[in-house]
Amino acid sequence: MILSSRLLMAGLLLATTATASADTVGCVTTAWKLIGANHKVCVDAFMDPKVPGVTCHVSQARTGGVSGTLGLAQDPSQFSLACRQTGPITLPPRLPAEETVFSEDTSILFKETRIVRMWDEAHRTLVYLAISRKLIEGAPANSISTVPVMPWGGKP
Repeated sequence: MILSSRLLMAGLLLATTATASADTVGCVTTAWKLIGANHKVCVDAFMDPKVPGVTCHVSQARTGGVSGTLGLAQDPSQFSLACRQTGPITLPPRLPAEETVFSEDTSILFKETRIVRMWDEAHRTLVYLAISRKLIEGAPANSISTVPVMPWGGKP
């Protein structure tokens, strides 16, 4: 009973959190599979939903084969992250110190890649941290990218 209510609360919290949707830039095959989709690494791009002027690219390994084609495979916790200023950055008046900006499931149950934005006020830098989350045991895989908040095109 306690576990099911915690899962329900976690689901409601995730449903109310505004996260970006990603556009696939492209995929490269890493291993050919006779049956089902090939194993591949895909690059997705998304803009920070609350900080205009920042675009992130995340590459992730995707499992192919029959289980990958059917959506039953667990993708490996292998990814890379690069975030850059792509226009004038406008910080919202109340930027949270830490906020999830992107999330993608990497298995049918309990595993995801999550990107969290942190604000380093002392250095006026946005810090983006990609992590692999497993609901039950966690995962140490992570990647980081930083975007210093600077003038764009000569405008403060």
